[in-house]
Amino acid sequence: MFTSKEEFEQKDGSQFPGKVFSETLLKPIFYDQKEHLFDAMFMIHKAHTKMLAEQKILTEDEARKILSGVEQVENMDPETIEYHSEYEDLFFLVESRIGDIIGDELAGKMHIAKSRNDMGEAMYRIVLRDYLTKTIEHAEDLAKALLYQAEQHVETIMPAHTHTQPAQPTTLGHYLVALYDNLTRDIERLKQAYRTVNQSPMGAAAITTSGFPINRERMVELLEFDSLIENSYDAIGSGDYLTEAAQALISLMTNMGRWLQELLRMSSKEVGLIKVSDAYVQISSIMPQKRNPVSIEHSRSIASSAAAEGIAVVHMVHNTPFGDINDTEDDLQPHLYAGFNKGIRVLQLMEAVITTMEFDKERAYQQARENMITITELADVLARDYDVSFRKAHHKASVISKKADKLGKELYELSVDKVNEWIEDVKISEQDWKEIVDPYYFVERRKVTGGPNPNVVREMIKKRMKRW
Repeated sequence: MFTSKEEFEQKDGSQFPGKVFSETLLKPIFYDQKEHLFDAMFMIHKAHTKMLAEQKILTEDEARKILSGVEQVENMDPETIEYHSEYEDLFFLVESRIGDIIGDELAGKMHIAKSRNDMGEAMYRIVLRDYLTKTIEHAEDLAKALLYQAEQHVETIMPAHTHTQPAQPTTLGHYLVALYDNLTRDIERLKQAYRTVNQSPMGAAAITTSGFPINRERMVELLEFDSLIENSYDAIGSGDYLTEAAQALISLMTNMGRWLQELLRMSSKEVGLIKVSDAYVQISSIMPQKRNPVSIEHSRSIASSAAAEGIAVVHMVHNTPFGDINDTEDDLQPHLYAGFNKGIRVLQLMEAVITTMEFDKERAYQQARENMITITELADVLARDYDVSFRKAHHKASVISKKADKLGKELYELSVDKVNEWIEDVKISEQDWKEIVDPYYFVERRKVTGGPNPNVVREMIKKRMKRW
């Protein structure tokens, strides 16, 4: 139904804030701030007041009274603090509560040389560094679980896949070390994001610092930042700490999502390699035989959702002016917090699944014998031991695989005589053929750096364990 301007203003109000503005914007932001920024806000109030006193901008008596008022409001039960349209946001409400205790004039003094801009940036950084710390800790726990299982399975032969097709034999240990290495690079990205985040913007004030003789370096110490964002315009305007943290989360969840998909394939009944612990599967409501690996399924889904939260952050920062983006960040921060919370859930779930999973070694070995995935070794043997050019050797191996496929046979089902007949001008020994079709020898011979040979994988694991 159409409403005229006059009718709308009569209902919504014509002074700030209008009812729609309050309900759709200020109120949701207020409760987001209360949930996430409450503690960080008081950390900054106290640190800034101490610095002002040390710099003789406040008297010791003024600082003592301000700190007393701040601590009294800080000790209030946050649940009792509710949104009121009289205050634009949580910070103005808190200042008002402090003013009720120590007087408005003294409460106002604690904001000397401090802006909503530098304070907001500092709060966001304090909260975000905690999320990054927790994420790094859980990612490292998962990395240790991967390395633990890799150590148990350096000799557990299985098929490797390329283009989703069986490719060559490898070992589960070799595969898990690859996942570990991928994960540790994401951990390094998270740590780099932490280094970027954990810098102090305090003292930048609105964007050009202050005419008061403040000590920005002291705020670094008081708030336990690692360093100072020196250029005040950079401190307020850049916001790249947000995109760096988001991109680290996106990378972590995207990379994990790829091998989560593989673990689901391996745990399917048809493939049957991974058995997820009973603690992390669910049964069907109608099919009693089912063991649904929902822990991995949910992890895959939550990882996608976490990555999407990070992408939302990147898009929200995209094309914002190079200046104060506090208003944008009010809407943006919940995506970061939600994304990291989801990421932590995925890391916790997968640490549990990886640590407790069982692997069917015999079935994996048999699958590594099938689909002719050792045929590369025939080409290698012909080139290495029978003086056949590699291109020609590769062609002969291709001929063997095609003829075997036409007969519906695996390589180990072929006699050496039949193979030599197909090869024509070269006669390989029965022992060579026996080793060519056996994935054990395929893996054993790949001793070069980074290969699946068990001793090589043991050395890789040993090197990585030393880093812990």
